[in-house]
Amino acid sequence: KPVPPKMIRDNFQPMLRPSNQTRAFTLIELLVVISIIIILVGLLFPAFKGVQDQAKRVQAKNDLTQLATAVGNFYNEYGKYPVKQGSTGDCEYNTDNDQLLNVLRAVAAAGTYQGDLNPRKVQFIQVATAKDTSSPKFGLNTTGVYFDPWGTAYRVKMDGDYDNVVGNPYSSNAGNTSLELGTIAWSLGKDGTGGTGDKKTGTNDDDILSWQ
Repeated sequence: KPVPPKMIRDNFQPMLRPSNQTRAFTLIELLVVISIIIILVGLLFPAFKGVQDQAKRVQAKNDLTQLATAVGNFYNEYGKYPVKQGSTGDCEYNTDNDQLLNVLRAVAAAGTYQGDLNPRKVQFIQVATAKDTSSPKFGLNTTGVYFDPWGTAYRVKMDGDYDNVVGNPYSSNAGNTSLELGTIAWSLGKDGTGGTGDKKTGTNDDDILSWQ
């Protein structure tokens, strides 16, 4: 005997009725999810820092290459290097590299020694001012000192006595004692120390050189 449609509908109605109850996370489940997120962040952070450090090293290498190229272009333009006043022998800039940058950027005042080095006001390099000039990184401070990505002034050395060599600041593992170059530039790296001695020692190992 056929079952009336109304009876079928009545029998299935409880199964089709939507539930108003929604299952929520328990406290334990929430803590597990948070713990997993913390673990993942802890695993990813060192990798992220490594990428950041590598990017800074690439930036520093590019800055050093531009510095050495700018000094070389200055020499081609004027037939001399932009050395310090009264300098004899190889001329080195470090925390006073604003004297060099002001010449290369053509911002030194006319009538001063630096201004007279670049009388045609040729701009050999363009460098942006650091976002935080009180603790500068990646650029110039208010006086024009040029800082590396870790906040230490770039070092530049040039053949001030015109003997076609520049003394290597590193005693080993960075090339010959005398480099057959007109200009070299280097960064003290992440630790901000070193700059002399064996390039592979702890304080020098992270230094970045324009000639390597």
